Amino acid sequence: MPKKNQKVVVIGHKNPDTDSICSAIAYAALKNQQGDDLTYEARRAGKLNQESDFVLRRFGVEPPRMCTDVLPKIRDVEYRELEGVPGDMSLRRAWMLMRDKKIDTLPVVSPERDLEGLITVKDIATANMDVFDTQILAKSRTSYRNILETLSGKMLVGNPDAVVERGKLLIGSSSPELMEAAMEAGDIVLLSNRYESQLCAIEMEASLIIVCSGAQVGRTILKLAEENGVAIMITEQDSYAAAKLISQCAPISYYMTTDNIIEFSLVTPVDDALHVMGKVRHRYFPIVDGEGKYAGMLSRRNIMNLAKRKMILVDHNEATQAVEGYDRAEILEIIDHHRIGSLETSGPVYFRNQPVGCTATIVNQLYEENGIVPAPQIAGLLLAAILSDTLMFRSPTCTKIDEITANKLAKIAGVDIESFASEMFQAAENLEGRSAEQVFLQDFKVFMCGDVRFGVAQGNYMTHNNLEAARALLQPYLQEACLRQGVEDVYVLLTDVPKSTSSVICSGHRAEMALQEGFDVEIDENGVALLEGVVSRKKQFLPALMTAYQKM
Repeated sequence: MPKKNQKVVVIGHKNPDTDSICSAIAYAALKNQQGDDLTYEARRAGKLNQESDFVLRRFGVEPPRMCTDVLPKIRDVEYRELEGVPGDMSLRRAWMLMRDKKIDTLPVVSPERDLEGLITVKDIATANMDVFDTQILAKSRTSYRNILETLSGKMLVGNPDAVVERGKLLIGSSSPELMEAAMEAGDIVLLSNRYESQLCAIEMEASLIIVCSGAQVGRTILKLAEENGVAIMITEQDSYAAAKLISQCAPISYYMTTDNIIEFSLVTPVDDALHVMGKVRHRYFPIVDGEGKYAGMLSRRNIMNLAKRKMILVDHNEATQAVEGYDRAEILEIIDHHRIGSLETSGPVYFRNQPVGCTATIVNQLYEENGIVPAPQIAGLLLAAILSDTLMFRSPTCTKIDEITANKLAKIAGVDIESFASEMFQAAENLEGRSAEQVFLQDFKVFMCGDVRFGVAQGNYMTHNNLEAARALLQPYLQEACLRQGVEDVYVLLTDVPKSTSSVICSGHRAEMALQEGFDVEIDENGVALLEGVVSRKKQFLPALMTAYQKM
């Protein structure tokens, strides 16, 4: 059955913070409750930071699955879920199946769904042309059942589950003398209704006698055959037709391709698959799932009908912050509270952007507008996002709407704002066992100003000791961070929440100059610029830095 691209990814920005994670989960839950024909799934574009991990565990919510890109994968294609065939299937049966299914390649699959090989129309044609190998049934260990099926035959003597193990194929002569000269023990003989020929075949120890044209076989012959271990079949086919069909009884496993099979997994990018397809002349390619089991067949035509992946962006609208491949997807909505960024869409979308302190505040408004009360778990997540983004209402980005919303959500979630916020911030600033890169990436975003690409990370700290420990850990890493993130300059805001100040460290070609130009501050001997009253990256730090870059 063809796949339908009905799932919509709801996702935040790279290096997600608590608002990005929690808003994605909450908005996906709301969209699923609204009951349209789509299924919405929250995903994350990076690792969880410690704060987000604490929040999800606190409210018993599973983390969203990782999604590093939304480039189309094979799983998004309406590939053909063609059933695999067993290797003991006859060539005749395989050809009939190809004809009925209008496909020129069949996957040969084990009972455990392991891909064993491929059989193509070309393979079958080659087998049919190779009519001179009279021992093909023995070489391929053809089953008696294949012979019975292909010839529409009936077993009179012998075991239908047996296989041909030896002997050549012989069309019996009307003269027993000629048969004796040509036959060897174990041969398979196609005969007519002549008693003398049948008796001769038994005496010469044939392994199988096939009596053609629906001829009757006498009791004496049947008895002698049973006593001598000779199997007997009858078929309505005449000798000519039976001789033409007999080679098609061989199992496809003997002719199938087993080496250098080109296969794709469900997560293979479509672009990679097309690149490979362009180098070979095959029409169909097998697909395997995450466990390496056969899943279906893929053709170029399937890819031509590919529908774009659908997605909703929350907490960002910058191209530099969006997951890779966003420009190849169909963006349905954007829910954000940041400045209008550089992201472009191929068509009109529902774009909701409000000057509030947190995306979660907007998501809660959407719940209210649709007359839906969020579940206590969801309310807890939305509350955590607001407290995180507004530094528990201390940030200048915080609005009265954020604070009112937080108090409503706290009642639904059944938590005390003060104690919960304290626990959440303490979890976020714990540096034990964490690398400089992990601390740096816990809330890092990339921005563009003209041709300049720069990055800004931020960490919030309730104690000055933890802030200084973070500075000591991060400062030696900043030059490496520039290289790893592909930016010219990088900044880290170490925000002292109780004092409403930020210590800034930086690295890059123009970083110190931009910092001094933007904030009219000096950088001390430790490489730190102290910004009094600056706690918001979005509303205070970024606008001043953008102005500095524009002047420079």
